[in-house]
Amino acid sequence: MSHAKYRALRMLPALATVALMAAQTPALAALGGDAGSVQIDSVRLHGQLISTSMLQYERHDITTAAGGAVHEYLSRSGRVFAVTWQGQMPPDLRQLFGSYFEPLRAAEAAHSRPGAHRQVAIVQPDFVYQASGQLRAFRGRAYVPSLVPVGVDLSALQ
Repeated sequence: MSHAKYRALRMLPALATVALMAAQTPALAALGGDAGSVQIDSVRLHGQLISTSMLQYERHDITTAAGGAVHEYLSRSGRVFAVTWQGQMPPDLRQLFGSYFEPLRAAEAAHSRPGAHRQVAIVQPDFVYQASGQLRAFRGRAYVPSLVPVGVDLSALQ
């Protein structure tokens, strides 16, 4: 066996370990997800994270380098029940919505209208999405009604 093949075979266990670790990285702090990876969202959004404990939930504010803001709301049980955002560009909704992204994309395509200003409201039994946007001014929010802690005023989530 050549030296190069021998080295390649010796590296296989290490490569398998790296692949296994990558597959086991925590999920993003996506809508419905857990609190363990809010820091990852902050890094992926190239932002600064500030967390504030509220009476019924925790609010994690991520300010992006481009001047945008993303707020992730976690219940006391550690589940992301809402996400809000505002900025010149919308954030990566696939990252923020996790498993709720594909149903959103399908519902949003059905509501698509051409024009410079766009408002979208999608209300489903266990997912609500509201967004508006025009050039350099996007804002929105999404939440999972079944995860919202009792007594939380959704209109206060900005």
